[in-house]
Amino acid sequence: MGGMDHKLVVRARGGDPGAFRTLAIESHARLFGAAFGILRDRDMAQDATQHALVNVSRHLQGLRDPGHFEGWSYRILVHACYAEANDRPGSISDVSLPPGREPVAADEFGRVDDRDQPERAFRRLSLDHRAVVVLHHLADLPLETVAQVLDVKVGTVKSRLHRAMGELRAAIEADTRPATTIALGREVTP
Repeated sequence: MGGMDHKLVVRARGGDPGAFRTLAIESHARLFGAAFGILRDRDMAQDATQHALVNVSRHLQGLRDPGHFEGWSYRILVHACYAEANDRPGSISDVSLPPGREPVAADEFGRVDDRDQPERAFRRLSLDHRAVVVLHHLADLPLETVAQVLDVKVGTVKSRLHRAMGELRAAIEADTRPATTIALGREVTP
């Protein structure tokens, strides 16, 4: 964090529409990237980003310290992502069988492309776990800032991050185990 011009934030907070427009343009890419990381859907991420920017505009005067703008705007974005996910239940998670139970072909040629494994694994995470991973690893926020953004304790962030990384590893490992075929609801080894 730290690339935001604090003077621009102060001018926007003071009601300068040009400053806010610049602030919104400069913030859009990082907010959209985080929203897409959390929601894994472009349309939902765009909607969440737009809602976040509207709320940033509405509440910017209440921001006491311009130096906290980035973390503060991520907090607003995360809330917008959660609201978006609640508005469209079932569209943010992989609607598939539990890990290791997906039907696959018995031969290696019928397997799903390995490059989709990380995405499938990430989609299995809860929104809380996705948010921690995205904010810490994608947005490169320190754990203390992630805790502030999510309004939880640092220990909770560490726990969620540890659990999320473990779930990602387990899901990827489950996808790479030797294939089994599911025939009429019962597993058959090749």
